[in-house]
Amino acid sequence: MVMNNRIIWIVMMIQLYCSVAFTQKQILPKPNKHQLAWHEMEFYLFVHFGPNTFTGLEWGHGDEAEAIFNPTQLDCNQWARTAKASGAKGIIITAKHHDGFCLWPSQYSKHTVRESIWKNGQGDVLKELSEACKSHGLKFGVYISPWDRNHPEYGTPKYNDIYINTMKEIFDRYSPIWELWWDGANGEGPNGKKQVYDFALFEREMRKISRSTVIFSDIGPDIRWIGNERGIVGDPNWNYLDTTGFKRGHGAPHVDTLNHGNYNGRHWIPGECDVSIRPGWFYHKEEDDRVKSAEQLFNLYLKSVGRGANLLLNVPPDPRGLIHTTDSTALIQFKKLIDQSFAQNLLQTSMVKMDGDRKTRAAFLNYSSFLQKAKRVNSNMPTLRFELKKEAFINCLVLQETIIDGQFIRSFKVELYHSGVLIKTVEGSSIGRKRILTFPGEQVDQVKIICSGTSDQLNLQNVAAYHIAEQLLEKK
Repeated sequence: MVMNNRIIWIVMMIQLYCSVAFTQKQILPKPNKHQLAWHEMEFYLFVHFGPNTFTGLEWGHGDEAEAIFNPTQLDCNQWARTAKASGAKGIIITAKHHDGFCLWPSQYSKHTVRESIWKNGQGDVLKELSEACKSHGLKFGVYISPWDRNHPEYGTPKYNDIYINTMKEIFDRYSPIWELWWDGANGEGPNGKKQVYDFALFEREMRKISRSTVIFSDIGPDIRWIGNERGIVGDPNWNYLDTTGFKRGHGAPHVDTLNHGNYNGRHWIPGECDVSIRPGWFYHKEEDDRVKSAEQLFNLYLKSVGRGANLLLNVPPDPRGLIHTTDSTALIQFKKLIDQSFAQNLLQTSMVKMDGDRKTRAAFLNYSSFLQKAKRVNSNMPTLRFELKKEAFINCLVLQETIIDGQFIRSFKVELYHSGVLIKTVEGSSIGRKRILTFPGEQVDQVKIICSGTSDQLNLQNVAAYHIAEQLLEKK
C-alpha cells in the first residue's frame, strides 16, 4: 500500500513538473511584430541638432535666443544620402532637447524655429527630414526630451498634458514615425522646479496615437537602454528584462542589468546601443579631428549588432546644417568594411547535417536546403555539422536564432576541425537576433555547432563563416 502511494506521488510530481514546464514554455516572452521589424533594422543614425550646435554646449540652458538657430545651408537630403551610403536604415532626430527648443513650429511652445531668423521663421526641420527619409527609403524617428528648461509650465501638473499634446502634434504632422526616444533626464525648469513625469500616462496615450511605433527608454516598454553611451552591449545579451518595481528615468535597474538583460526576464525588451561618432553629442569644431575611424565603428558594430542589439550612431550636423565631410568619409569607409568583410560566406557550398532532426538524422543537405529548413519555426536542431568542399581560413562566424517565439538558445559551442582533428573551440551563451564571433583564424574543413536551451525549439535560421581582415577582429 505504501509502495502504491509512493508510485502515485511520483506520477503526480512528474505530471506537475510537465505541467509547469509546459506553462513556462507557453508564457515565454516573445517580440511583437513591431519589435521583430525593429530587430531587422540593426543600424541607424542619431542626429543631435539645435541651439547647442551654435553655442557649443551639450546641454542648453533654455534661455538661448531663438535667433541663434540659423543653419544657412541646411540640407536634410544630404543627411539622408549620408545615412543611405553608410548602410543605416533610419534617422532619429532630437526634435526637442533639454533646452526646450522645438525643431518644428509647435503651437505648444514659444521657443521654436518659428521664432528664429532661419527662413524668416518659416522653416521646419522635422518636415524636411521626414520628407527626405521617405525619398531615400529610410525610417524616421524622433527624440522628444520630457525635460524642458524653457517652458513656463514645466514643474507643474499641467506640463504632462502639454508634453502629450506635443507628441500628438508631431505624430499628426510627420507620421509615420517608426521609433520614439524618451530621455530620462530630469532637471529644473525656468521656475526652479523639477517635473514629476507621468510615463505611464505618456505610454497609454502613445499607444492610442500610434501602435506601430516602438518606444525607447531605459526600461522600454519596447526597447531598453544598455546602461552606457559607448555603444557596447554586454556579453551575454538577453532580450528579456524584468521591470516590476522599477521606474523610467531615475529608478531603473542597475546598469549591469540593463547591459546584459535578465536571463529569465518577464518581458521582451531588447537593447539599443547609442553612441556618438564624436566625443560629444552635438557638433563642435574642435572635435573635427576626433571622429571615430571606420575600424573603430566596425569594432562597435561587433559589440552591438554582433551581440544581438541594434546600433544607434549619432552623427551631428554642423552649424551650416550639413554633416561634416570627416564624419561622412568615416561612415562610407565603415560601410565598405562591412560589405567586404561579409561578402563571401565560406559555408555557401558546404554540406550540412542536422543531427537533432529525426527526418534528416542520416542525411546531408546542401547549404541552400539547410537555410530553407532552418527558417521554418519549430525546427529541432541542437547539433549542426558543416562539411566544406574545400578547406578555408576562418576567423569569423555569424549565428542567427529564429526569435519569433522567443530566445530559446541559452548556450552554444562551435568546434572547428581540420582533417578530422579538433583544432579550436569557441563557446558562448546568448545568440538572439544575431551573434558575430571573431577569433584568431584557422584552416578549417568542418564546423560543428552544438546548442542547448530552454526548449526543444533550438533552431538557427542562419549560420555563416568568413575570413575578415585581422585588424578587424573584435578588440577588448
